[in-house]
Parts: sequence; structure tokens; C-alpha cells
Amino acid sequence: MHFIGITLLATGCAVIASLAVFTLRLGISPMPSSFKACSAMLEAAGPVGQADVVDLGSGWGTLAIRYARRHPGCRVVGYELSPIPWAVSVLLKRLLRLERLSFHRKDFRQADLPAGAVLLCYLYPAGMQAVEAKLRKGEWRPALVVSNTFALPSRHPDAVIRLGDLYRTPIYIYRGV
Repeated sequence: MHFIGITLLATGCAVIASLAVFTLRLGISPMPSSFKACSAMLEAAGPVGQADVVDLGSGWGTLAIRYARRHPGCRVVGYELSPIPWAVSVLLKRLLRLERLSFHRKDFRQADLPAGAVLLCYLYPAGMQAVEAKLRKGEWRPALVVSNTFALPSRHPDAVIRLGDLYRTPIYIYRGV
């Protein structure tokens, strides 16, 4: 095998290993929201004026990037721990020149979020429990939480949008939580 072939093979193996390790460590793989789910979440979040939009567990950055492109004057922040999806997000942000979008390779549970922010989530049950714990303790005071598929465990949503997909995917909306 030539040097380039070996390098590509080694890089591919490293990427797969990184994704596997972080999937096991975090308990979930980086899964992008479907186009329908992204569209419904963007519609539910709407324009937010001066509020920040925070994508918890931003994965490959698709939702945060779509929001930042739709609302270029808004500050959008994504948090992702897995290094490969985070790096792809940062690269896409730079290629698209989205100045008011930033991605942090950080556990969202350690983040100080501004009061009145809009939180976008496509997490998993344990991730939503962590979000709810932050809300219960008053550490986060968002104006709105929009969650794809997974609800906050002990709160009733203000609205639920059911997508017209095979799974009738729910989008949960919580106001003034």
C-alpha cells in the first residue's frame, strides 16, 4: 500500500474509534436531527430578538448552523463533547462564515447559560434529566426549551408538535421554564 492509502486508512480508523469511544462514554452517538425535525424546531424557536440560542449536544452542528443561517443577527452557541462532530461543526461554521455562531467542545452541564436563552435539544433520556436538574436548581433560566423526541421527565410541555414521519416524532416545547 502506498503512503497515502495507509494514511487514509489510519485516519478512517482513528475517526471510527473516536466516534465509538465517545458513543460508549456519553451513552449516545452523535445523531443529526432529521430535516423535518430541524424545520419544526426552528419554527418553534422562531426569531428570538436579543436572546441567545443554545444547542445542547450540538453533534454535527446541523441544527445550530441552520438557525444561525436563518437568523444571522442572533448569537448561537453549540456544546458538543465528541471531538469529530465538534471539529466538523467548527469547520462548517468557518466555511459558511457564520460570525455569530460558536461551538464549544464542552459538556453542556458545565456551561453557564444566559438567562432568557432558547435551548434546543436532541439529547436522550439521561441528557434531559440533566437539563431538568439544572432547571430545578435554578441554575438555568431559559425563556424556551425545544426538544426533539425526548421530553423533560417531570414537566408537562406547553405544546407538542407531532411530525408527519414514520415515527410521528414529537417536538416538545416548554415556555418560561
